[in-house]
Amino acid sequence: MLNSLAPLALLACPIGMGLMMWFMSRGMKSTRGSDSRSAAELRAERRALDSEIARLEAEKQADERIVAGSS
Repeated sequence: MLNSLAPLALLACPIGMGLMMWFMSRGMKSTRGSDSRSAAELRAERRALDSEIARLEAEKQADERIVAGSS
């Protein structure tokens, strides 16, 4: 009885891994199209983020000048 179960135990890991990869690849197909933004949209988002970073850096420098001036 034990000898007949040994091959099943050896095959359990590769079969389980194959099934897991198959299920994961099926899940990726359904989510691929949901985040396909155009290059123009990505550039616009980049410009918005760059301007936000510049604004925050300017605020930080102004705060540092105020702290340095009050010391």
